[in-house]
Amino acid sequence: MVIAVPTEIKTNENRVALTPAGALELTKLGHSVYVQQGAGVNSGFPDEDYEEAGASILPNAEACFEKGDMIMKVKEPIEQEYALIRKDQLVFTYFHFASYEPLTKAMIGSKAVCLAYETVEMPDRSLPLLVPMSEVAGRMAVQQGAKFLEKPMGGRGILLGGVPGVQPAKVLVLGGGIVGTQAAKMAAGLGATVTILDINLNRLRYLADVMPANVNTMYSNELNIRRLLKNHDLVVGAVLIPGAKAPNLITRDMLKIMRPGTVLVDVAVDQGGCFETTKPTTHENPVYVVDGVLHYCVANMPGAVPYTSTIALTNATLPYAIQLANKGWKRACNENNALKLGLNVIDGKVVYQGVADAFGLEYHDVNEFLK
Repeated sequence: MVIAVPTEIKTNENRVALTPAGALELTKLGHSVYVQQGAGVNSGFPDEDYEEAGASILPNAEACFEKGDMIMKVKEPIEQEYALIRKDQLVFTYFHFASYEPLTKAMIGSKAVCLAYETVEMPDRSLPLLVPMSEVAGRMAVQQGAKFLEKPMGGRGILLGGVPGVQPAKVLVLGGGIVGTQAAKMAAGLGATVTILDINLNRLRYLADVMPANVNTMYSNELNIRRLLKNHDLVVGAVLIPGAKAPNLITRDMLKIMRPGTVLVDVAVDQGGCFETTKPTTHENPVYVVDGVLHYCVANMPGAVPYTSTIALTNATLPYAIQLANKGWKRACNENNALKLGLNVIDGKVVYQGVADAFGLEYHDVNEFLK
């Protein structure tokens, strides 16, 4: 199979979908790998590294999309890439369709095979291709939140961990999954007082057992959220419903009960966000203020640490990319149900229920396309 890796062109997206080590593993198996010139430079991987690994360098995105049977990306295609994607081409990337209707309609129109990293799902409901970026984003949420709590950045002017004689900041984490767990670990490690909310009692029991003493768990409901918002300094939104739009757990009216300079970090922004006032921001302009509350809603947080993120992502995606390349997408998905669940759009038809529900589109059984 011919695998092509174009340069990411989303604002301040510095990651690349494949490391030279990943390219080498694919070329060793007899596949052809093409990488757009400079695609890996911002992640710390020059073109020479890819060539040494057996990949070929192409001058532009058009050449990559024209060559590739499978396109490997990090972020969803953006408008100028829509026309480059062709019928029956396999596109393997983060799509987050349920949060953006124009992208969904464009991919339906392309009649490509869209396999989304974020909905590849294991029997235990874990999301192996979302985990590494969720780990990065969860840790970064606290790192960025701590920075924007500083007064010059618009925050309350509070040090996350406090100092002797001064109480630390209070951090509220909505969701006890991968993002929430990593955020809580980082905040606790810096000395903050942390509360994690979730609706899964088994998960809360687990977190109560493994987290340090400065992390508390609480069942998530509106009353508890409202009470906690009154005296918490940093709130991390870490709620995910695979392939579907995130629920709005913090509504506009709740902002009025928070103290001015409180910081909200919405890691679920890719899925529409779990704050009603969420709107995507960029690394260039990461925050905005609503009712005195800072919102940090950067949609590609791991893009700020591309060396770490690119290696972590390739570690997770490569085994699946190898299956797709060796067997073709139909056979690979038939033989691996986790991959099958990654299929979102095929030949102009929506085959993932959460995406169909998000926009009122007709849902088609994915098995119709795997015969």
